[in-house]
Amino acid sequence: MVLAQARMEAKLLLRNGEQLLIAVVIPVLVLIGVVRGADRLGLDYDHPVVDVTTPGVLALAVLSTSFTSLAIATGFERRYGILKRLGASPLPRSGLLAGKVAALLLVEVVQLVVLTVVGQLLGWDPVVSGAALAGFVLAVLLGTFAFASLGLLMAGALRAEATLAAANLVYLLLLAGGAVVLPASAYGGFGDVAAWLPSGALGEAVRDAFLDGTVAWRDLAVLLGWGVLGTLATARTFSWE
Repeated sequence: MVLAQARMEAKLLLRNGEQLLIAVVIPVLVLIGVVRGADRLGLDYDHPVVDVTTPGVLALAVLSTSFTSLAIATGFERRYGILKRLGASPLPRSGLLAGKVAALLLVEVVQLVVLTVVGQLLGWDPVVSGAALAGFVLAVLLGTFAFASLGLLMAGALRAEATLAAANLVYLLLLAGGAVVLPASAYGGFGDVAAWLPSGALGEAVRDAFLDGTVAWRDLAVLLGWGVLGTLATARTFSWE
C-alpha cells in the first residue's frame, strides 16, 4: 500500500506544471545561469565554478522537492479534504506519510539525474569515490528528512493559501541567502549563521562530498537535528483537516 501511494504521489508531482517548474526547471536555469555568468557575478573559487555550483544546485533540487513542493501539495490536500479521506482509508496515516517521503525520493532521483547530465555538459568534474558517494547519499537522505519535516510542519499549521505564499518565500530566501547554491564563505560574516541553516548544511555536505571526497559529519548532524525538531513539532501541531 505504501509503494502504491508513493507511485501515485510521484506521478502527481511530476504531472503538476508548477511543481515541475520548482523541481526541475528552476534548478537547471540556476545552474546554467551561475556557471555562464560567473565572471559577471564576480565568483572566484579555488575550484572551477561549475564544480562548486553543481553540488549546490543538487542540494537546491532536494530543497525544492522535499520542502516547497511537499508543503504546497499537502496544504491544498488538507484544504480539499483529501488528507482526511486518506486518513480514514485502510492505509494508516503513518503509511501515508511514508508514501509521501518515498515519492519525494523517487522525484529526487529524476532531478539528480537531469542535473548531473546538465552539469557534465557544462564541464563538471566531481570527485568520485566511496566516501564521496556515501557523503552525498547521506546528505540527500538527511536533507530530505529535515526539509520534509519542516514542509509538513508548515502545511499542517497554515491555511493552503498561506502555505503557498510562505513556502515560495522561504524557497526564494534560502536560494538567495541560505548558502545552498553558493558556499557559506561567499556570504561573509553571515556565512557562519547560514551554515547552521538546513539549506547551508545540505549545500556544504554535498559540496564536501564532490569537491573533497569527504563526509561532512558536522553538517549531517545539523540536518539530523533540524529533522528531529521538525518531526517533533509536526507531530504536535499537524492537523489532517
